[in-house]
Amino acid sequence: MDTTLQDPLVGQVLDGRYRVDARIAVGGMATVYRAVDTRLDRVLALKVMHPALAADGSFVERFIREAKSVARLAHPNVVQVFDQGTDRSYVYLAMEYVAGCTLRDVLRERGALQPRAALDILEPVLAALGAAHRAGFVHRDMKPENVLIGDDGRVKVADFGLVRSVDTVTNTTGAVLGTVSYLAPEQIEQGTADPRVDVYACGVVLYEMLTGAKPHHGDSPAQVIYQHLNEDVPPPSAAVPGLSVEFDELVASATARNPELRPHDAVALLGQVIRARGALSPDQLDAVPPQALAQAHDNAHDRTSVLPRLLPVNPVNEDEDEKAVLHRTSRLEIPPPEPAGRRRRPRRGMLALIIALLVVFGAGAGLWYINSGQFTKVPPLLAKTEAEARHRLKEAGLEVRQVKHAYSDTVKRGTVISSDPATGARIRANDSVTLTVSDGPETVRVPDLKGYRLDKAQALLKQAGLAAGMVTREFSEDVPKGFVMGTDPEAGTERHSGSAIALTVSKGSPVEVPDVTGSSEDDARAELEDAGLRVRIADTQVTSEFDAGQVAQQSPGGGKEVGEGDTVTLTISKGREMVEVPDVVGDNVDDAKKTLEDAGFQVEEDRGLLGLFGDTVKKQSVKGGQKAPKGSTITIRIR
Repeated sequence: MDTTLQDPLVGQVLDGRYRVDARIAVGGMATVYRAVDTRLDRVLALKVMHPALAADGSFVERFIREAKSVARLAHPNVVQVFDQGTDRSYVYLAMEYVAGCTLRDVLRERGALQPRAALDILEPVLAALGAAHRAGFVHRDMKPENVLIGDDGRVKVADFGLVRSVDTVTNTTGAVLGTVSYLAPEQIEQGTADPRVDVYACGVVLYEMLTGAKPHHGDSPAQVIYQHLNEDVPPPSAAVPGLSVEFDELVASATARNPELRPHDAVALLGQVIRARGALSPDQLDAVPPQALAQAHDNAHDRTSVLPRLLPVNPVNEDEDEKAVLHRTSRLEIPPPEPAGRRRRPRRGMLALIIALLVVFGAGAGLWYINSGQFTKVPPLLAKTEAEARHRLKEAGLEVRQVKHAYSDTVKRGTVISSDPATGARIRANDSVTLTVSDGPETVRVPDLKGYRLDKAQALLKQAGLAAGMVTREFSEDVPKGFVMGTDPEAGTERHSGSAIALTVSKGSPVEVPDVTGSSEDDARAELEDAGLRVRIADTQVTSEFDAGQVAQQSPGGGKEVGEGDTVTLTISKGREMVEVPDVVGDNVDDAKKTLEDAGFQVEEDRGLLGLFGDTVKKQSVKGGQKAPKGSTITIRIR
């Protein structure tokens, strides 16, 4: 059964431009569709954020801001981001569509890969991540699902949706965003995300490619997390006997639990991979892995999700947010087993411990009771109208301190973008809250750019808060070459701030290029310049049918239409190619003609009165062994 038939987006056109044709995949943050850009008539991938996340204005604003940053990351191994926008409640990214499969599909079908194949996939992945790291970004969710392998064999890294700047640490709620099987220990413990977390994930992916299985297993995410924190990734040769030690060293280096011991970014790891490949023989690279090692894949731990960070257990103080308390008390942590033979605490000691705990909890409860009446929480206000937000605050015993306004591409006009303090924050009763209400998208009128030079028009677009889009050049009898003829959309049209505006630029009046082949260089130059064209002489000359110094070739060719002031390139002849003439005197007429024609000459017969019935060559116009221009005529006399 085709589940895409049940998807409400399939068949719709987003933003009046992107026709959604089919659902490709569903992830933890978004659904990916195959779509067609009806404006450019190209197939692309459309990533649409889940509605629950799209309702969070601050999350969407950050998502858009970071997507724009990633769009500037131009690399052949990174899935390109073309466009971003919103349509009703849908927040989307338009991205490059890669026809093919994911690395997860390959591993699921084949199990362990040959070492050469594993390196052929890992190297472009590291090249892509290296470009991101050097540009200041961290992927944070590297896994086989995000490695795309095109039908043409190209490898690309996808889903930079979790990307963060290098120095970002996610520590506001004690939550870690990522996929359990590939999380680095410091992501789990501190929520830090520098390039070394991507290095760790790539080490896990390399292990999985070489062995067909993940290094850490468990019946629950908690068990996998415990192993990340307390156990080294085993050497792949332990699962695949005979695997070269270089692979053990690569995996150990990339997955060191102490981040200080790992390569500092993907570029450094790529250098290690290249050196390791150079040290391996063809037999070592092409070793066939035992397919029996391929294990059934359980994708329950492969989806990107929000996980509670493992925090140290400390007493909860009165100022601590309830959400943080929840994360502390529900953290995914597996206590190590009690060593065999450990002595049990005497019953008397246990009784004393219980009494002490009761005293502590009793004191804590009393403290909570004393303070609970003085504090409340900011109620949910996001996406509510200003009136609804005021009513909710009043019901919570709070007041509105101030109402600010801000533009938003994602939050409906007149509804709350954010509050200070934020929703869920602990606040004293009768205190006040500042609301920020959306004024809707900031719109800009497209300026009238007709008659401006291209560079000036692009600068004016930037000043207006718009971006210069695709430039199309057309002939014009009225607009001088290099000046703007019009825009798409037209001047006066309102567009969101930052939208790209296409420009049509004049190529000037059309000029038909004269055919100057066979002319001398001076005559050709004069004729072309009289037609309003520029002339360039090619650096090299060629042999041709034309005499030395004459024009052998021109580009564009004669009869083509170009713009006034365009350049025509002339290639000068160095004369015809000189070829040694075969000696055919004494040969049969037919044989002589064939020999000369095969050498590149034309042949004429001179029989005279005495040669009407002869069939033997008595003389030739150019003696054998001498040179003549290729293509010239050789006359043979027959007697």
